[in-house]
Amino acid sequence: MYTVPQIEAARLPGLLRAMPKAELHMHIEGSLEPELIFALAQRNGVALSYADVESLRAAYAFTNLQSFLDIYYAGASVLLTEQDFYDMAMAYLERAVADNVVHTEIFFDPQTHTARGVAMAPVIQGLHKACVDAEKRWGISSQLILNFLRHLSEEEALQTLDEALPYRAYFSGVGLDSSEVGNPPEKFARVFARCKDLGLRRVAHAGEEGPPAYIWGALDLLHAERVDHGVQAVHDAALMQRLKDERIPLTVCPLSNQKLQVFPDLADHNMPQLLAAGLVATVNSDDPAYFGGYINENFVQLFAATGMGSDEAYQLAANSFEASFVPQSRKQAWLGQLQMAFAEAARQS
Repeated sequence: MYTVPQIEAARLPGLLRAMPKAELHMHIEGSLEPELIFALAQRNGVALSYADVESLRAAYAFTNLQSFLDIYYAGASVLLTEQDFYDMAMAYLERAVADNVVHTEIFFDPQTHTARGVAMAPVIQGLHKACVDAEKRWGISSQLILNFLRHLSEEEALQTLDEALPYRAYFSGVGLDSSEVGNPPEKFARVFARCKDLGLRRVAHAGEEGPPAYIWGALDLLHAERVDHGVQAVHDAALMQRLKDERIPLTVCPLSNQKLQVFPDLADHNMPQLLAAGLVATVNSDDPAYFGGYINENFVQLFAATGMGSDEAYQLAANSFEASFVPQSRKQAWLGQLQMAFAEAARQS
């Protein structure tokens, strides 16, 4: 059993930034910064409804998930070519490396693009090439997870899966995102069953704005191996026990939760409660360009607001490795790096 060194509060933000970590809940389209949106719009001759970068950034004022999604889809309209998807992914991966992310599992929404007439090939191939190049350049490992948009039909999800299967070697799993309320997991039971048969890993957004019943549905009907968000689980004691017993990870996104008013005050976030209950909770950035920060900013602001300390920092980073879809040997190597980072921080205290 590893004994976590206690790091004084003043040094904790530095440790949070320096410690190795995995990011498991990040929508690549949600990493599009206004500067890149304008650059791609100019390159592709796409007219935007905003005069400049500043006016677009000022429009990032959301009151709920739907108001965010409206501008999210508008921003994605500039993505047309394989080079666009490559540039977007490389920009995120470079930031992730700077935040000491050693592994990332990146969500992408092909339906957001195919609905605009963009073929599947440039989407997946551009993202895949960026992942390959980033590992060569910086050593960061990554996987792609294809998400189905839950406000659309299951028939459209099945069609999307068919279109993506020629590129099966380039993505490791599938997920479910977009408007949660009114779109329960059972709506997508057939397509997830097919994905399971194909050997794809399965995750699903549930329990962000939706009730605990959506988390049960994601587990029982979609056979999800991870729950994205899942913060509403605290309202169901039996569900909390199941998540603990089965080591089902939750990919929690603190600044997203605050921005979308799930927890209007970050000091009220239930991450300390999730960890105290023994759940495999993790910290992630969701849509960092829109929600006010990449993964390190999520860590630093969450810890400052909740008063969590060294033990929780170590547990969250260790959880991120446990929750990842990589071989156990890699997880163990990263745990070793994590313990070295804590030892170094303890020496400096």
